Amino acid sequence: MRILIINPNSSLEMTEAIHKSACGFAKGDFEVVTLHIPESSPFVATYEDHARAASGMMKIIRDNNDDFDAFVIACHGDPNLDLMKEICDKPVVGIAEASMKMATMLGDRFSVISPVERNIPNKRVLIEKYHLEGYLASIRAPQKEDEGKNEEQRLMGAARKAIDEDMAEVIVLGCAGFAGLDKSMEKELGVPVLDGVVCALIVASGMVRYGVSTSKKRRYNPVF
Repeated sequence: MRILIINPNSSLEMTEAIHKSACGFAKGDFEVVTLHIPESSPFVATYEDHARAASGMMKIIRDNNDDFDAFVIACHGDPNLDLMKEICDKPVVGIAEASMKMATMLGDRFSVISPVERNIPNKRVLIEKYHLEGYLASIRAPQKEDEGKNEEQRLMGAARKAIDEDMAEVIVLGCAGFAGLDKSMEKELGVPVLDGVVCALIVASGMVRYGVSTSKKRRYNPVF
């Protein structure tokens, strides 16, 4: 089995972090390849960023469709996910959809830790799109008092508040760049902490093994 992970931004550093987390999960049971979009933004946050990444994402899927069994979109905004599902006949899994839906199976309510406060409304809209608002405890971002700390410490502050103040029972890491922080945070917090890249690989590899893919009956049928 071969799964291609698409990082929709142009950051090589984030691409390497995503790939390291993915390989750590795959452990040789299946092959993972991670590609970025050189012409995209360094960080995909706005709807304009989504648009800038679209053509590069389409090209990667079309150029590699025959060589891979599934595709993962490694950005927690799930940019252009519907478009990728439409043009691809293999499973295409977004890390936001996979991690948040998995969170509903692991606890009563989940909280998403966003990298910045500006992204909170965008994540709320995405949660509503997936009909998961009834499972949502909160969406939090690191606060000013956490400035100067390392990334994991900043996320821990927001996660603790989500658990203690918002009644969250599961924490979803709301950025592909947070890949690899899940287990150390989980150990300290005492609740499941989900890395979206890993969640998407669980779903994608399971779909491949089960022999199912995106329905082309209506919504994702590319033929009008």
